[in-house]
Amino acid sequence: MKIALFGTGFGQAHAAVYAKRSDIDQVVVFGRSPRKLAKINDQFGFATTTDLDAVITDPSVDLVDICLPTGLHAEHVLRALDAGKHVLGELPLATTMADARRIVDAQAASDRQVFVDMFGRFDPATEFLHAAIAQGSSGTLKTLSMELGTALLWEGYQLGLDTMAMDVLHSGLDAIVTALGRPESLTAVGVGKDAGGSAAEVLLGYPGAVVRYSASALLPKPYGVRGGYRAVFTEGAIESSWTAGYDGRPTGTLTEYTEQGQREVDLPARDAYAAVIDHVIACCQGREVSRLSPASVLDTLQLTLDIRTALTTAKRP
Repeated sequence: MKIALFGTGFGQAHAAVYAKRSDIDQVVVFGRSPRKLAKINDQFGFATTTDLDAVITDPSVDLVDICLPTGLHAEHVLRALDAGKHVLGELPLATTMADARRIVDAQAASDRQVFVDMFGRFDPATEFLHAAIAQGSSGTLKTLSMELGTALLWEGYQLGLDTMAMDVLHSGLDAIVTALGRPESLTAVGVGKDAGGSAAEVLLGYPGAVVRYSASALLPKPYGVRGGYRAVFTEGAIESSWTAGYDGRPTGTLTEYTEQGQREVDLPARDAYAAVIDHVIACCQGREVSRLSPASVLDTLQLTLDIRTALTTAKRP
């Protein structure tokens, strides 16, 4: 396969995955900064270009991977789809429901596939939580607390309250929505600082259960990215934690608690970002059915947009 990778920021994480694959014939990286493109060329040996028109219409490109700023996702997904390419778009799919539905409709009318990089769906700790909720192995879920903390690690992203929901909360919200559906009630408050960065507290109400999601982009750079969850059921509890740097979350711990004691759960050592690309390529080759379709993220996107509205309109301390 030949991949066209758009973006030199978070696109570096995707570039690192492609560089390790033997089934990728060629990667060409589009960016606007010659300095950043030179860095990617030096690190991975990939071809680079500042001519988006040329690469998106290149008939030899099989898949376009879009890692551009969030506000540009929908436009370029639609453009790549119209050019006859399979498309992997970094999350979130779009910044409005209208644009998201345009993508759903465009894919339905095409013979190409669009994938949304909901990497959390391939995270072993998230899969374990979903199985526990669905199977009732620890009883009925009563409370779920999720936390995510990050430094400002990506150049150009300040992660204020206007972008917190879309760029920080969205993936974790997908883990919640895919397990429990849309909530019955929503409360969200946040704080920010002038130099960039913000923090948010979200409370979601479900029948018989409460979910809290706490996220902060106010941490110093040595903190990196860290997160986890605590799920309390009628017959036990599950606690997960992970620590990562710039390029994903390859390690973590998960502990299961019951009245009889506790046990450490041995999770697969899986890089969720690499797993997404494994899945995307398998789908493009007809070996798997997509778990990342645009239609599958609409409920999560609607909740994320509702939270963004709450964070940007509510009174804050």
